[in-house]
Amino acid sequence: MSKVAVLTDSNSGITQEEAEKIGVGVLPMPFFIDEEEFFEGVTLSRDTFYEKQKGGSDIKTSQPAPGNVMALWDKYLEEYDEIVYIPMSSGLSSSCETAILLSEDYDGKVQVVNNQRISVTQKQSVKDAVELAKKGKSAAQIKEILERTGKESSIYITVDTLKYLKKGGRITPAAAAVGTVLNLKPVLQIQGEKLDAYAKVRGWKQAKKTMLDAMERDMLHRFHNQRIYLQVAYTCTNEEAQLWKEEIEDRFPQYDVDMDPLALSIACHTGPGAMAIACTRVLEE
Repeated sequence: MSKVAVLTDSNSGITQEEAEKIGVGVLPMPFFIDEEEFFEGVTLSRDTFYEKQKGGSDIKTSQPAPGNVMALWDKYLEEYDEIVYIPMSSGLSSSCETAILLSEDYDGKVQVVNNQRISVTQKQSVKDAVELAKKGKSAAQIKEILERTGKESSIYITVDTLKYLKKGGRITPAAAAVGTVLNLKPVLQIQGEKLDAYAKVRGWKQAKKTMLDAMERDMLHRFHNQRIYLQVAYTCTNEEAQLWKEEIEDRFPQYDVDMDPLALSIACHTGPGAMAIACTRVLEE
């Protein structure tokens, strides 16, 4: 039986410390802040990121250098026979396609999973891969299972300010100005490849209700009679996130709710103060 390593990138929200505990490798994603390169979780903490963002710094995401990707793979192949590498959604970054091309030089020893996930749903894929590896699945088998079930997840997000959506070109300056005056809150969704608009409502209370209603619809239709993991994700304060978690638990008392920060690659577009609810179908063999 092959010894399979599970690797991902920091878009999964898995910190270097957490990676050690669950036995996976995490490639830190690069960010350019005022043209200086930083690496998430290594030379760039969440606190520093939000401090720079609030201060008006120019922040850009970037894909990892091919040499850094291959160096991580080569390191793990010294100890493992095969690798399952789970990067962020190909719909949100070209880093997945780059990894797939790089893997062609590894004679099947590196299987790159393109299952269209990011942040807390990507993290669940990593956990699922670890369990599948423990059960003796090969890297190719794990890749097939994760890609086949990849779209069985949902994320709904609302933001505190339209500033960063405008800055990233996701809404026009005029729409941002009108939205700010009217206290409009966009609700965004990730179901599959990309971050898309879902609804536009007035105020936090209505935005949160819209997300809860959307999640309930998913439970009743997309995931009817199926077990799911329910998650809170956020770029707001821990205190605000805890209150949001309690609202979700009140609405869905039958679920244990996990809470994790949103990946910084999403935070670039949402800014601080964002709240999200996410779910992932429990993997059934």
